[in-house]
Amino acid sequence: MSIDPKQDTARQGRVAAVVIAATGVLWIGSTFAGSQLGWSHRTLALFDLAALAGFAWALIAIYRIWRARQNDEG
Repeated sequence: MSIDPKQDTARQGRVAAVVIAATGVLWIGSTFAGSQLGWSHRTLALFDLAALAGFAWALIAIYRIWRARQNDEG
């Protein structure tokens, strides 16, 4: 069973969108929880780095999707 490249690209785009949304929600939630519960700056920085990693992964995934589409059209 063969996968259509356009469907695969669309699926990758949806995954990147979900990662961006989930990362944003979890980052805001952890910042709020940390301020309410009095977490240390070191703990908050850990969540900040995790969010940065999630956003970076999504940016790289979107770039790869864009490059794949450029190669398919040209």
